Amino acid sequence: MSSAIIGETKAEGAPPAAHPSHFTTPDRPTWELYSTCIHCGLCQRYCPTYRVLGLEADSPRGRIYQVLQVDAGRLEIGESFVTHIDRCLGCRACETACPSGVRYGAILERARSEIEQNYRRGWLAAGLRDYIFTRLLADFGRLRRWARLLRFYQKSGLEKAARASGLLKLLGMEKLAALAPRVDHPMFLGEMGMMYPATGEVRARVAMLAGCVGSVAFSELNRATIRVLNENGVEVLVPPLQGCCGALSSHAGYREAARAMARANLTAFDPERYDAIVTNSAGCGSTLKEYHELLAHDAGSAAKAAAFSAKVKDVTEFLAELGPRKPPRSLQARVTYQDPCHLAHAQKVRSAPRALLEATGAELVEMPHSDFCCGSAGSYNVTQHQLSMKILDAKMDDVETAQADIIATANTGCMLQLRAGVAQRKLTLRVAHVMELLDECYRAR
Repeated sequence: MSSAIIGETKAEGAPPAAHPSHFTTPDRPTWELYSTCIHCGLCQRYCPTYRVLGLEADSPRGRIYQVLQVDAGRLEIGESFVTHIDRCLGCRACETACPSGVRYGAILERARSEIEQNYRRGWLAAGLRDYIFTRLLADFGRLRRWARLLRFYQKSGLEKAARASGLLKLLGMEKLAALAPRVDHPMFLGEMGMMYPATGEVRARVAMLAGCVGSVAFSELNRATIRVLNENGVEVLVPPLQGCCGALSSHAGYREAARAMARANLTAFDPERYDAIVTNSAGCGSTLKEYHELLAHDAGSAAKAAAFSAKVKDVTEFLAELGPRKPPRSLQARVTYQDPCHLAHAQKVRSAPRALLEATGAELVEMPHSDFCCGSAGSYNVTQHQLSMKILDAKMDDVETAQADIIATANTGCMLQLRAGVAQRKLTLRVAHVMELLDECYRAR
């Protein structure tokens, strides 16, 4: 980047006035965020898209430069800019690699917010995105209805017929359909408002965020999480009025929708009543811990958001700090652990899941590049499918190197992606959440 541009911008504390910014919203990235990047390039080898594509414009450094140029009025919010920003997984591995502490995730999400306000996508893409990120995820009643329709499609034979007839292949949806979660029966949505008592001495009380996808496609994971917490003397409440955490909406640039979801959860959860607010999905936890930033300028919610974020823990983080009781049964298997990006890079939680896996008695085998992204990234494996599959392919190479029986992780999106990778390679590996493996060891009583 030109030193003249850096100097001019830094002196004024904002992009140069000679070219009006193309950013228009209060969410625009700030010079405080830009200025920490020293353009050293150490982030590049950790960036999934740069490793696959080898393009500067698809590296963290390159994207920051483009965002700054748009803010400085030198680059339009056009197809090229949107393409490079859309290609980013938001895995935040660059934050771990960065020696200067660049908050790349904040720059990315704010840039995406500007795109949604100032760029016209095709009518179909725009309509679907708006419906999913502002209406579907915000209303669990609507989510339940769509989930029931999807379950009917999956269970009635329609899905099998569509696959056998070649219709899915003809529509170009065969590979995408393989990534679709299986809808549960019964769904966890029916258990909102339940309180689950601790076994034995009460060591802690927590509230659990069940999640949107988690409540329709990972119900058994939620139940396993509760059982493990109960076995460890933890009383668990599932607040009845909770909703989506807002992660998917925020990552896609719909920050106002994410704020509305955050405010709803601030009403549903009273942090003073609990020792912690826990979640078993790393992507959710990352956003919950950042509510105080999302609502920093909301006078009516800022203080509550700060108190809320301070109580949020990934469930593996919470249980490892509490100290797990010894399970009655050991897991006789070789297990390798895949670090979810939003747990390792965003929340900086790495040792806790591994400590819990060791508590199962399993043989823990480290895979190469365990904290490299698997390519899931929320809805990325749908919106950027081909690139996602290339990233997954590299991940599966590392998985096979570990020669394990089980791939453990701590995020629902990673579980779906890794299962797709296992199926593609016709492996006999099982993919499981850390809490599911612990649950199996405790249920042997």
